[in-house]
Amino acid sequence: MAKIDLSKMNFDELKELQKDLPKAIEEFTERRRREALAAAKEAAAAAGFSLEELVGKPSKPKGGFLPAKYRHPENPEVTWSGRGRRPAWIKEALDEGKSLEDFAI
Repeated sequence: MAKIDLSKMNFDELKELQKDLPKAIEEFTERRRREALAAAKEAAAAAGFSLEELVGKPSKPKGGFLPAKYRHPENPEVTWSGRGRRPAWIKEALDEGKSLEDFAI
């Protein structure tokens, strides 16, 4: 991996890096999750099963499913119901002066 020399970056470049980092981490984590799921399905199929046969079907959350109320502006697959802890992308946007209505579905 290329090493980034932060000491040579100006303030604006550092702020841009800070802004882009949570999204990059989120995308990396999601990509790894999809790869792990594909590998698990492949292993189950090699043994003659579906993954659902081995681990059961996914269940609904205890409180029931809550529809999404807010959508990430750059990644429409990322949503938030408006309940529970605020996601980092919502917090950052609010700190930048945006409102929740800017992300309403």
